[in-house]
Amino acid sequence: MRRKITVIFPSLFIIFTALFSLYLLSCRKSSGHNVREVVLYCSVDQGIAEPIIAEFEKQTGIKVLSRFDTEAGKTVGLVQRIRAEAASPVADVFWSSEIFHTIRLARESLLAPYNSAETKNWPGRFADANGRWYGFALRARVIAYNTNRVLPNDSPQCLEDVLDSKWKGRVVMATPEFGTTGGDVASWFAHYGFEAARKILEALKANKIRLVPGNSTAVRMIATGQADICFTDTDDVYAAVANGWPVAMNYLDQGGDGALMIPNTAAVIKGAVHPEEAKELMDFLLSEQLEQMLFRSDSHNFPIRSALSEQFKLYSVGFPLCGGPPRSLDVDYENVAEKLPMAIQTAREILQ
Repeated sequence: MRRKITVIFPSLFIIFTALFSLYLLSCRKSSGHNVREVVLYCSVDQGIAEPIIAEFEKQTGIKVLSRFDTEAGKTVGLVQRIRAEAASPVADVFWSSEIFHTIRLARESLLAPYNSAETKNWPGRFADANGRWYGFALRARVIAYNTNRVLPNDSPQCLEDVLDSKWKGRVVMATPEFGTTGGDVASWFAHYGFEAARKILEALKANKIRLVPGNSTAVRMIATGQADICFTDTDDVYAAVANGWPVAMNYLDQGGDGALMIPNTAAVIKGAVHPEEAKELMDFLLSEQLEQMLFRSDSHNFPIRSALSEQFKLYSVGFPLCGGPPRSLDVDYENVAEKLPMAIQTAREILQ
C-alpha cells in the first residue's frame, strides 16, 4: 500500500506542475496580447525616423519594432530581407526613402493593397494603381560642390555640365547598386534613352569619376577636399551645411527638363502579422502631420501637399534653397523602376 502511494503522489505532482506551467504560459500570452505592436522596416536615416516613430507610439500606444538599413546597403538590404521572408513575413510595414525598389516589390506581389480615408484622393503620380504603395515627402537629386574650391558661377548647373573635361578627376558618386543613385542613373535611361544614357556614363568614366559606398560619403569627400563635386540628395547637403561644412548645391537638372524628385514610400507587407496596427502606422506615415515633421526635420523633404509646399518656399534652413523647390523632371517612376536592373548593370560595366 505504501509503495502505491509513493508512486501516485509523484505522478500527481508532475501533472499539477505541468498544468500550472500551462496556466502561467496562458497568462503570459493573454498579458502579451494586450501589448499592441507593429514591425517596421525603414530605410530612412535612423536619426530622422526615430523621433517620428516615437510620436506615433505616443499617439497610439502601439510599440514599433524597427529595423533600419546601413548606409552602404541603403534600402537594398531591407528589400532583400523582405524577399527572403516572403513565405513567412516578419515586417508589417515598409517605409522606404525611395520609390523604385518599392515598385519592384509590388510587382513581385510582396506588398498588400491598402486603402483608407488618407489615400482616397492621393495624387496619381505618387500612388500605385492597385494601392500597394504611396509616395510622399520628396528629396531632389543635386550636384553638391565644395564652396572653397568651386565658385558658385563656375559650379555645374546640370548633368551635362559635369561631363566637361575640366571636372576630370574631381567627381565622386555613390555606387549605383544601393540607395538613390541607382534610381537616378535609371532615370537617365528613361529620360534620354539607352544610347544617350550610355554615352553619359562613358563620359563620366572618361572624367575619372570615383565610386564610393554612399551619398553621405560622397558629400564628406567634397567637404574635406578629396573631391570637388558629387551627385547626391538634398538631405545630405542640408546635413553638411548644418555641420558647418563648405558645401552648396545645384539641382541635378537633366537637359533643362528638371531634376529627379524621389519620394518616400510606405507599403503594407503582404501577409503582415499585425494587420490592424499596420493600418494605423500607414495612416500616420501618410498624414499631413508626418509631412510637416519631415520637412521641418534635418532632412527638409519637399511635401507633396500643395498647402505645405507653399510653407516650404518660405521656410528658411539657413542657406539659399537654390531659388526654392526645383522643377520636377517629368518621368514615369514605373518606367524607371523597370529599367533599374539594366541601368545598374550597365553602370557597373562602364564605371568599374
